[in-house]
Amino acid sequence: MSGRILRFTRRALAALVIGSCAGCVVVNSLRAAPRGDIAASVWVRSEDARLYVLVRGDQRTAPILVWLHGGPGGAERPLFRLFNGSLEHHFLVAYWDQRGAGRSFDPDADPARLTIQRHVSDLDRVVDYLRQAFQQENVTLVGHSWGSALGLLYVRDHPEKVAAFVGVAPVVSTAADARAQLEFVESEALERNETSDLRPLREQLGPPPFAWRQDLALQRWVDRYGGVFHRPPSRWGTVFQAVVLGYVKPWEIYRMIRANELSLEAMNDEIGALDLRSAVPRVTVPVLFVLGRYDRVTDPSLARAYLAQLVAPRKCLVWAERSAHNVPFEEPDRFDATVIEFLQPATADRRKQPTVAKSSRHALRTNSTRSLATPVKRRAS
Repeated sequence: MSGRILRFTRRALAALVIGSCAGCVVVNSLRAAPRGDIAASVWVRSEDARLYVLVRGDQRTAPILVWLHGGPGGAERPLFRLFNGSLEHHFLVAYWDQRGAGRSFDPDADPARLTIQRHVSDLDRVVDYLRQAFQQENVTLVGHSWGSALGLLYVRDHPEKVAAFVGVAPVVSTAADARAQLEFVESEALERNETSDLRPLREQLGPPPFAWRQDLALQRWVDRYGGVFHRPPSRWGTVFQAVVLGYVKPWEIYRMIRANELSLEAMNDEIGALDLRSAVPRVTVPVLFVLGRYDRVTDPSLARAYLAQLVAPRKCLVWAERSAHNVPFEEPDRFDATVIEFLQPATADRRKQPTVAKSSRHALRTNSTRSLATPVKRRAS
């Protein structure tokens, strides 16, 4: 969940600063870049919220890919663009800041309106806008952490609007994940002879699911033991690049952090009760799960078991062997190549039912399990 991502960004930014009507769409800008690229910055109205969506790609006829960030409330748009911008050369990529997150954050909004069902409804508004604006039948959803749960709930309710689904380090059951996190931290602390340091946290934790502040406190230990990032990228370098490239404004960071905290607090109980094993037992679109081998934020064994029981026309499981929870940012080249390869058959003819990919050297096959694809050379983003 993306409170961990934002802690990473917050630390990096601090170092940088110290060192130096429903359904209505308002279009802020829609322009063609010199190469003919699409660069659209839009606001989509959904009930009482204005939802920010950035759309980028080389061709407006390319298949639409919608990023669903984690959290809830953890806008990862700058990181997706920085690390996974090569996807824009293959898709029309829509970076959506969910209700209560990023540029969609409204400090005066009622936190009680931050619910799972309202997020699903918001996503439907965004998907309908994209389908109409670019005259396409459906979209592909790529969800990270909480975004995977949101995406699967949407696929369950609106399968006709989705060509395929990619879940990255998916949340399946927050309560089960919390138990696995605690077991991991206690095991690591024992092995490293740090149980006395851990004791104050253990005393304040009740049974999972935890309150959001307790959850974040536990996540600091998960991060300490390499379960968030297996090999963290440079905080200085990440924020510097994101700011210089214009992916995020320095003054946006505080709002992003505040939005994440408010969303985590408002949705804590509902997210804590969510269990996709009963909520989404079947879907009618191809599904790819990408799991980090060292992920201890969301339990990869739980996600693997869930995918095995999930009824779907085509399922693939890919292990990221050098990643923890943040596969897109830890192994971006390989992640992007895997997504492109998996989605080729699903987006080849978006007016027809997705078909199984033909055999090839690196083909992802029906109900297959494998490690990340051999990376392809990335184009400049």
